[in-house]
Amino acid sequence: MREPSDEDLMSAMAAGDEAAFRVLCQRYAVRAVAFARRFVGSGTDAEDIAQEALLRVWRAAPRWRPDAAFGTWFYRIVINLCLNARRRLPFLGLDAAGERADPAPDALAGLERQEEDRALLDAVATLPERQRVAILLTYWEGFSNAHAAEILGTSVSGVETLLVRARRSLRLSLGAARKEGQGDDA
Repeated sequence: MREPSDEDLMSAMAAGDEAAFRVLCQRYAVRAVAFARRFVGSGTDAEDIAQEALLRVWRAAPRWRPDAAFGTWFYRIVINLCLNARRRLPFLGLDAAGERADPAPDALAGLERQEEDRALLDAVATLPERQRVAILLTYWEGFSNAHAAEILGTSVSGVETLLVRARRSLRLSLGAARKEGQGDDA
């Protein structure tokens, strides 16, 4: 027996089927929280964003028309909520989250990796919004450029341009951070 498509589930939800909504939540909630956490940088806000996005899906189910794939429409909702959250609240750096224990046997390598990850996330957070969304959709979410373009409402070449600019900015930003770090050691 085949799994119902997202579009089939939306049709069932339009008729008030709560079980269909639970299936969509199972498919998308964790991914939405992860995306929102990368975008806004705060776990609590990310969970609220994902929950609000799913609530909007439930409310919109009777009016939903499959003009685009459900996933595209859903990620557009999540992105809009992330953008709204970023406009409302100042970004808190990863330092505010504190350090977490590293279970890896090589603690030094784990710390270096954490510093690299922190530097990368900080650099991504400074990108213009559309570049940041393009980077998150393609590299963290694993979407193709075509799917990212559909979510962003632009062309594939537009996404590629955003990615080129974002990568260039990240290289410059991370290169400058490395040089500053090396200057501290000298």
